[in-house]
Amino acid sequence: MIRRAGTALIALGALTFAVAAPAGAGSAGDSEPAEAPPGANIWECKPTADHPRPVVLLHGTMSNQNSWDRLSPELAADGYCVFTLNYGQDPTSMMGSMGMYATGDIPTSARQVGAFVGRVLESTGTDQVDVVAHSQGGVVARQFLRFEGGANADHPSQNKVRKLITLGATNHGTTMSGMAELAKRIPPIVGLAEGVAGKASVQQLVGSPVITALNSGGDTMPGIDYTVVASRNDSISTPPEATFLAAGPGATVENLWIQDLCAADHSDHIALAASPTAGYVVRKALDPSFSADPCSGK
Repeated sequence: MIRRAGTALIALGALTFAVAAPAGAGSAGDSEPAEAPPGANIWECKPTADHPRPVVLLHGTMSNQNSWDRLSPELAADGYCVFTLNYGQDPTSMMGSMGMYATGDIPTSARQVGAFVGRVLESTGTDQVDVVAHSQGGVVARQFLRFEGGANADHPSQNKVRKLITLGATNHGTTMSGMAELAKRIPPIVGLAEGVAGKASVQQLVGSPVITALNSGGDTMPGIDYTVVASRNDSISTPPEATFLAAGPGATVENLWIQDLCAADHSDHIALAASPTAGYVVRKALDPSFSADPCSGK
C-alpha cells in the first residue's frame, strides 16, 4: 500500500508540474494573469455570415489562456471572433498560490465561464458560441451546459452553446495512475492532493462527486454537437478512451483518436492544445468545408 501511495503521489507531482509547462504559462511565483494569446479577446470583433458564432477557448488544469497561442491566431486568421479567459484560480492550494489557474472548484469555474460567455454574447450580438476545451476545460464546459444555464434541455434552441470540441477532456474522470482507487482506500490522500494541486484535480478523479453528478443524466445535452479528441499517448487523462462521449437524444457526437488522422502525431495530453492535428479537427468541426492536411493543418 505504501508503494502504491508513493506511485500515486509521484503521478500527482508529474501532473502538477507537467500541466504547468505549456508555452506562455506563468512561472512559479508569477501571480500576474497571462495576457490573451494573439487573435483573442478583440472585443470589437463581429461575427460574419461565414462564421456566425464566436469561439470560446478553455484551457486545462494548472494552465492559462496562453496554452492557445497556436490555435487562437489560426482561428482568427480563418475569420472567427476568438475569446478566452483564465479561470479557476484557487489561492488556498500550493499551485494556485503560485499563479496557476484551473485549480479551483469546478462548479465555481463553470459559473465563471458562464459569466464570460454572457459577456461574449453581449459584445458580439450573437445568441450562441462554440467552445473548444482542453483537459479540465471540457468538464468545466459540460458543467456549464448541464448545471449553469449553458443549455436548456427542454428548449435546445435557447442553448448558449452550439458546438463543443474537447481535447483530452477528463469527461468520465481519470484514474491518474491509481490515485482514484488509492483515494478510496486512504482518504487523507484527497486532502493532500487538494492542498498541492487544488480541488479541481481531485474532482477530476474517476468516481468523484463532480464527475458522477455530471454524467448521471447522460453524457450530452440536446441541441449540442460534440467533437471529442483523444490521444493514445495521453498519460494524464487515463484511460484515454474515457474521454469519449455517448450521444443522447437530440445531440451528435464524433469521437476521434488523433493518431487515426495522423499516425505521425505523437502528442501527449499536454501537447494536444498545440497539436496541428488537433487544430485541424477543431477547424473542421467548426466549419465542415475546411480542408487541409491533418498532420500539418495546412
